[in-house]
Amino acid sequence: MDAIATTQQGRVRGRVQDGVAAFLGIPYAAAPFGVHRFRAPAPVERWEGLRDALDYGPTAPQLPYRPPLDQLLPDVDIPGEECLNLNIWTPDTGGGPLPVMVWIHGGSLRNGSGAVPLYDGRAFARDGVVLVTVNYRLGVEGFGVFPDAPDNRGLLDQIAALTWVRENIAAFGGDPENVTVCGESAGAVSTAALMTSPRAAGLFHRAILQSGAPQTVPRSKGAKTVRAMAKVLRVPATAEAFAQVDPALLLDAQTDVVGGADPISGGPGFHLVVDGDVVPDGPALPVVDLLLGCNREEYRLWFVPSGMVERVSGLTLRLALLKLRIPGRVARLYRAARPGAKPGVILGEMATDLLVRGPLNRLADARPARTFLYEFAWRSPVLELGACHALEIGFVFDNLVHGKGLTGPDAPQPLAGVMHRAWVAFASSGDPGWPAWDTSRPVRIFDHPDPGVVLAPRHEELRAWLQ
Repeated sequence: MDAIATTQQGRVRGRVQDGVAAFLGIPYAAAPFGVHRFRAPAPVERWEGLRDALDYGPTAPQLPYRPPLDQLLPDVDIPGEECLNLNIWTPDTGGGPLPVMVWIHGGSLRNGSGAVPLYDGRAFARDGVVLVTVNYRLGVEGFGVFPDAPDNRGLLDQIAALTWVRENIAAFGGDPENVTVCGESAGAVSTAALMTSPRAAGLFHRAILQSGAPQTVPRSKGAKTVRAMAKVLRVPATAEAFAQVDPALLLDAQTDVVGGADPISGGPGFHLVVDGDVVPDGPALPVVDLLLGCNREEYRLWFVPSGMVERVSGLTLRLALLKLRIPGRVARLYRAARPGAKPGVILGEMATDLLVRGPLNRLADARPARTFLYEFAWRSPVLELGACHALEIGFVFDNLVHGKGLTGPDAPQPLAGVMHRAWVAFASSGDPGWPAWDTSRPVRIFDHPDPGVVLAPRHEELRAWLQ
């Protein structure tokens, strides 16, 4: 059965199945090519008649993850230039207005899309939330730093999508005055930047950060990746020169420069840069309600399939401690708490806390608004991944069918039900169902069997970083 909605740009036709209307591939900005390439997002031209929104739209240019991550995190590649599009799932019951969630995908700012099957929003719509997933420009197209182009173009895309949601979501049963922005990994980093960006003020009212902490760099650091790509391409490090290069060739050069990097081990990559406009200079504390947390063993997604957890020797660990300037007393504390653990495990545990868990806890300590912390601790049996990065997404979306690559076939459905309901409750009321952060440091642990709330888990390890 068809569903019809009227946006400011024209009418769209979606499809109803099992009480949920899905509208896919709706453009929120003009195609970022031709005169719009390496520019801020431009408005979509109105269309006449009824536009089909029955299939996912084009995805931003990208290459798959390198093996073995390409099997664990499969991407969707849909060709076409009109890649600044979004997808909406909403109950086909009429009425409203309903709470809205806008999902910003992860992928190190160079992979991913809103069309990944794992992000199907039917379970949210089933439970009374309008779910929106967004495509935005990736890699050098979205986050390359040039002297002759606006910075943070991918973030500007996300702001354009949120503006579209504010102007149009009522036509899909959503409440523009009750919007929660949520994201995982690079999507969480983006969400954190949106929380403090003056360009995004008033476009959303709550936020969720999954496995990603606020992170920006100076323009000078962000520009290094572009300069390295320019050397590979043998062109000037300008947007004008890069715009003359075929997008496929840019992707090849991008892979040459950043393909071996990951969020835990580091390496050259793409970043949100402080530009004094979209991303302000200096600290700013967001005032929206916030739900944030991470997975117990984030590092294992990169360390285990690659074999790094086995390759890290005692000497490698000592060298890494020196490079990362990790005090010896911190390393001794982690070793004492994990007797017999391999050096690769010790390094991964410290890297997880240094880069993700610690910054999220400090953000919670600094905030004046209500904040709720969680930790996802269920361990996947697949390739001994444990409670690795991205594992929680299938549980949040109550979509374990499409999460089997990470979870395996026997993931606990009751845990998915519990976690999904908490996200629905937060988007609906601002309260996910456990105590807000205070000096007792309550953390909701999601595991199966479910242990509930724990006060200040492993706090002595986090505190050691600050001593």
